[in-house]
Amino acid sequence: MNNTILNLRPYPMEELNRIKEELKKKGVHIYDFGTGDPKEPVDEKIVKSIKDSITEISQYPSVIGRKDLRESIANWVKKRFEVELDPDGEIIPSNGSKEAIFHLPLTFINTDEPEKSRVIFGTPAYPVYERGTLYAGGKPYPVKLREEDKFLLRLDKVEKSILEETKIVWINYPHNPTGATADISYLKEIYSITQEFDIILCSDECYTEIYFDFKPPSALQVGYKNLLVFHSLSKRSGLTGYRTGFIAGDKTLIDQLKKSRSSFGVATPDFIQAAAKTAWSDENHVEKRREVFRKKRDLFIKFFNKVGLEYLHPEATFYFWIKTPKGLTTEEYVKQLLKYGIVVSPGVNFCAGIEILNQQCQSDYFRIALVPSYEECLKAVKVWEKAHSEIVR
Repeated sequence: MNNTILNLRPYPMEELNRIKEELKKKGVHIYDFGTGDPKEPVDEKIVKSIKDSITEISQYPSVIGRKDLRESIANWVKKRFEVELDPDGEIIPSNGSKEAIFHLPLTFINTDEPEKSRVIFGTPAYPVYERGTLYAGGKPYPVKLREEDKFLLRLDKVEKSILEETKIVWINYPHNPTGATADISYLKEIYSITQEFDIILCSDECYTEIYFDFKPPSALQVGYKNLLVFHSLSKRSGLTGYRTGFIAGDKTLIDQLKKSRSSFGVATPDFIQAAAKTAWSDENHVEKRREVFRKKRDLFIKFFNKVGLEYLHPEATFYFWIKTPKGLTTEEYVKQLLKYGIVVSPGVNFCAGIEILNQQCQSDYFRIALVPSYEECLKAVKVWEKAHSEIVR
């Protein structure tokens, strides 16, 4: 077996699935705040567009996607970010964002040039930035995100010698797992640094549409050359199981992706593209989803304030990044919550594998994802309050 795969720790969400199955066998009612897969129903218009687009004859889709889908994406980007994109040259559909993020280094990491093969990303992080790098033969370089920096990746604090060896920088704002946000001045600063060192800036923007107090910008608003952004309908429209999104930006980079992605088998089925076109063309269902998450967010803000749990105030995303109560390790607190059926993700799940291997990963935080229904959240709060009082007494 490939040593890269052998040496990877289990994917965090798969480990959570194993824990949940064990709880089910014990008859414990589960309140699952572990995996970012919301349960809100898919909008009826989107479902109908899928049904109406299933044909009697099935043929291979194209990796460049349907023109009408690319046009609908370009229209959405123009309305949302006031950025003009050429639907024929600057947009390519993807099967959600995970596969696009994972495959990106396979296109741009040249193993014949090891002196320019580092990939920088912040940690805690979505695990796929590191894993895609490893599979492509690149060198992951996780940079610790700190509370005093508002969990922003600070490239200005990275050594010049490291930046000179870097091919790709990943940023992700609004951020998973912390929920941190970045303003336009931050995006300008980090883009300027990547330009100086001839680095491809990749901005994972899957959570820009789940916002409450702050409307997040896009990196498309600050630059073009050596820049790619990644968007998805998984969070915006709740299409996690449909797998659809897009990559947009520098035409030269998009052209190179078109060449490589035709080898990966990632062309999106035609009927899913039809659903995506419908979703990108409609904002009403997105506004409704935001209000659902706002209601759940406000419920937990009230609860955490009541019991004295510290957290990063989420201006966007449906995540809370919560500090473990004093006197307990995160592992101890999370394990105790499991006894009551409360499933959360410990911060170590979002550490880079390199950190864990070198025993550099310690986290005083855990993440919850507001994925249960509001009614389930109400019940969970009561259970959690009882559990918390018994754990910390």
